Amino acid sequence: MVKFSMPLMGLMLLCLWATVTEAKYIKYKDPKQPLGVRIKDLMARMTLQEKIGQMVQIEREAASADIMKKYFIGSILSGGGSVPAKRASPETWVSVVNEFQKGSLSTRLGIPMIYGIDAVHGHNNVYNATVFPHNVGLGATRDPELVKKIGAATALEVRATGIPYAFAPCIAVCRDPRWGRCYESYSEDHKIVQAMTEIIPGLQGDLPAGSKKGVPFVGGKTKVAACAKHYVGDGGTTKGINENNTIIDFNGLLNIHMPAYRNSISKGVATVMVSYSSWNGKKMHANHDLITGFLKNKLRFRGFVISDWQGIDRITSPPHANYSYSVEAGVGAGIDMVMVPYNFTEFLDDLTFQVKNGIIPMARIDDAVKRILRVKFVMGLFENPMADLSLVNQLGSQEHRELAREAVRKSLVLLKNGKSAKNPLLPLPKKAPKILVAGSHADNLGYQCGGWTIEWQGLGGNDLTSGTTILTAVKNTVESGTQIVYNENPDLEYVKSNKFSYAIVVVGEPPYAETAGDSMSLTIAEPGASTISNVCAAVKCVVVIVSGRPVVIQPYLAKIDALVAAWLPGTEGQGVADVLFGDYGFTGKLARTWFKTVEQLPMNVGDPHYDPLFPFGFGLTTKPTKQT
Repeated sequence: MVKFSMPLMGLMLLCLWATVTEAKYIKYKDPKQPLGVRIKDLMARMTLQEKIGQMVQIEREAASADIMKKYFIGSILSGGGSVPAKRASPETWVSVVNEFQKGSLSTRLGIPMIYGIDAVHGHNNVYNATVFPHNVGLGATRDPELVKKIGAATALEVRATGIPYAFAPCIAVCRDPRWGRCYESYSEDHKIVQAMTEIIPGLQGDLPAGSKKGVPFVGGKTKVAACAKHYVGDGGTTKGINENNTIIDFNGLLNIHMPAYRNSISKGVATVMVSYSSWNGKKMHANHDLITGFLKNKLRFRGFVISDWQGIDRITSPPHANYSYSVEAGVGAGIDMVMVPYNFTEFLDDLTFQVKNGIIPMARIDDAVKRILRVKFVMGLFENPMADLSLVNQLGSQEHRELAREAVRKSLVLLKNGKSAKNPLLPLPKKAPKILVAGSHADNLGYQCGGWTIEWQGLGGNDLTSGTTILTAVKNTVESGTQIVYNENPDLEYVKSNKFSYAIVVVGEPPYAETAGDSMSLTIAEPGASTISNVCAAVKCVVVIVSGRPVVIQPYLAKIDALVAAWLPGTEGQGVADVLFGDYGFTGKLARTWFKTVEQLPMNVGDPHYDPLFPFGFGLTTKPTKQT
């Protein structure tokens, strides 16, 4: 029998206690440790399978707590219109997000997943959320501080549903309005787009003083990680064809399409999404020089680079034709997180094979995972992985709706006011015997909001979410004795025989998103033109255009007394009536050139052949009026 002396026994117990304590203390779980130390400690503990899992983002419909646990999946997204249930409450969203998170936290290392969603003009997938004007309207406000406030309000509404990551802002510089995503762009002028990157500190919080350039920042539980997109040149494709080829030299790319990325990185943007488009024939998802060489090495971006939806599949034509090549080209180019909505096991298998066989170096995987973990640590996800219900009352709050209404007011651009300057029609009198309101867009909340609202392509009608149509706003604004008559598409005789004091005609484009919105004609949707002709031939009329871009208006301009570009104002139509009736003045300025004919396109301010109907920067102003 071995005998231990008391001092030796004590020493052994002390060592055992120290070992247990050491086992309990894990550096990466300690928020007091420096960021670099936490990342390094966690990376050292991870297997290849755990690392590659972090690089995958899957669709909510393909996810479950078990899948998160089994495959170590790093991220989930809701694509356009992807919701847990129709008209799901914020409480339902929080519960669903937390269920997925429990799966991630039950893994060996407990790395939290990050949930992302397209909150591109407010929390637009979610029922009852505040839907702000699309970016094309916000560009016309020329008001970066307003846009920052919109970012902060959007962050609160996204967090209200338990989601910490928004795929916004789109900082495309749309150079051709035929592009179906032009409304997602603030302007054709990179300087306005640069100014509007102020939405990033709104979404993420203000960068603390002395922050290292390029390091992402997210300021706590009321803020979200942002995503500058789509890198780079998405707004410059030939004829505005979505996902097509941007033909421009390197200087042109740097001077037009790149500047807003510099601003975004200097403001601590957490992620950058790669564009489907090509630059001079090279797919951006496979462009090592621009993703790794320029974005990561030259601009020193330290967040993570994410692909677009099935973006690596589209490296080949047709998509998915040679998937192993796509994986090699996309990950090799520098994409860190890959949006593989459904068929994620194929990606996991292919990438694992390529790393094990030296096709993709382990250093590339480590770079990707380091960046993803950096964002997750910075967001505080390790300390607060579970969402709670403390912010549910922020969704669609009155304060946010008032902010959206202000944004609508400031985004309206007055293009014409009276057949002559001496006889302006606007502001309209609130006191009038009888006013006609006409047009397909006058009483249609879905048309007012446009694409990326509740559904990916948007919806028509008034039962998609809560808000105020322009017709309702007019009724709310006029004097009690004023009769409002709504007729969507009246004929000429009807207008002539009814002795209207004046008419408000609201027409424009139906909702669309992405490629479905590409248009070579840019016409007002029928019966818009006939409504303008019938109404404006018989009574003084103001025409309000609800559209994602300038449209063909020149043929009707002479008939119209007053013309207003309202863009895609969102849920708060009251902002339109506020300005039409003079409670506030018109202040918006065109952030896009308004062409005469589509044959002129592309045509941007500064071009030698510049001959617009209304030039960039144009916008008549009015003063607020006190009406008695």
